Amino acid sequence: MNLDIAFYWKLLVRRMPVMMLFVLLGSGLGVITALKLPETWSTEARLLVEAPQIPDEMVRSTIQTDALEQLDIIQERLLTRANLIDIANRLNVFEDLRAMDPDEVEQAMRTATRIRRTEGRNQATVLRISFEARSGRIAAAVVNEYVTIILDENASFRIARAAGTLQFFQQEVQRMEEELARQSAEISQFKSDNVAALPENQSYRLGRQTLLQERLERLERERSVYEAQRADIVRIYEATGRVRQGESQVSLSADEQRLKQVEAQLDQELSRYSETHPNIVSLRALIERLEASVLAEQGENVAANADEEAAEDPILIATLSEIDTRLSFIGNDIESTSGELAQLQEAITRSSSNGIILTGLEREYEIIESRYNAAVLNLNASQMSERIETTAQGQRITIIESATVPNEPTGPNRPKIAIAGAAVGIGLAGAYFALLEFLNRTIRRPAELVSRFDITPIATIPYMESRRRRLIRRASIIGATVFVLISVPLALWYIDSTYLPLELIVQKGLARLGLG
Repeated sequence: MNLDIAFYWKLLVRRMPVMMLFVLLGSGLGVITALKLPETWSTEARLLVEAPQIPDEMVRSTIQTDALEQLDIIQERLLTRANLIDIANRLNVFEDLRAMDPDEVEQAMRTATRIRRTEGRNQATVLRISFEARSGRIAAAVVNEYVTIILDENASFRIARAAGTLQFFQQEVQRMEEELARQSAEISQFKSDNVAALPENQSYRLGRQTLLQERLERLERERSVYEAQRADIVRIYEATGRVRQGESQVSLSADEQRLKQVEAQLDQELSRYSETHPNIVSLRALIERLEASVLAEQGENVAANADEEAAEDPILIATLSEIDTRLSFIGNDIESTSGELAQLQEAITRSSSNGIILTGLEREYEIIESRYNAAVLNLNASQMSERIETTAQGQRITIIESATVPNEPTGPNRPKIAIAGAAVGIGLAGAYFALLEFLNRTIRRPAELVSRFDITPIATIPYMESRRRRLIRRASIIGATVFVLISVPLALWYIDSTYLPLELIVQKGLARLGLG
């Protein structure tokens, strides 16, 4: 597509008045705004986030909030609605403060406040705070107020965190102490209630049980011997009418001695075997044969001993009395030993279940004790951390440079505002030209005939404008231009003087666009 410069130049000249209107409107607004905007003053303070004075390897702080996260928290607390409105009221930041509602005050304070942060790996974290106000004194006062709030917030934030951690672990240690005391009392009470069946004395009870069983067997054997001896004495007396004290005084035949030994052996075997055991059956058969033999011998001696029976009665009574006394003592020992054995058996049985319960109680005590020890260690660390934060030895924010009252205003940038207004006007004029060209679908050139109908004309006859019409058109262009040059400034003056100052209109427009 060939660009017809002459054609577009004619179009530009024809549309020049309206385009000049946009250019003059934008330029006029820019120039007037640049001239009428009040001077603004801005100042800045710089803060530095310092590392802890005491290395973490020596004493680790309980405040694990990252420096950037802490700065975000402090910034959000600084720019709260209450803080901004309070600072604006105390320092009389805005001229028409009484006429502004709280929302407008908050928005204006946020707009005038600039907070920038620089950080990086192996770099210091620096916080820059600036404020733009109608005077340098107000700007410096607001920035210094911001710095004071930040320093106070940082100190109170870290001290409150450290104090909260310390209070938590103090309560935790106290709670663990109470649980330890309760668990210890429960263990002591359990041991007191089951003092006879504790698992730590199980080996003693088992040894004692063995000794008592051996003692009981020995007493049973002694009782069997004395009972057999008594029966023998009675049998001998009934058979012979005579009593012999001791083995030296009582002369027993071979069968009687053998019978006595077999009866003693039978008593021992009965403690181990039942009545149907072969050993028991054979011993009883042997006893019966020996008893028959002894009775036969005793029958032969009855007549010979009849005269001596009267003299043997007192000896028989004394001997039987002595044997009965010994049997009584042995019976008492057997009863007491059996009772103690029964108690031991019950204690041995109970000690198993008591051991399980006691092991559970002691395990719970050890768990609580380990938690208590951990809480004590954390409490010590919390106390040290709280001490570090109280003495400002931990991570802190310090002032590198305070805000000072500037000697010269920092704004507005009047040339930039004027150039921006002119650029907006030129942009509107160009958009107007392009829009008209885009919407105009009429055929105005031979090239458009070719492109529209795909034909090649032999010749084209242009529009012949008369001299009179040409003069009227040129006069109209000149008149429109003069009208624009006069009416636009007058319209801007009228709006500025009767409706609303132009700088406020521009400020509101920029604010709505997010550029102000």
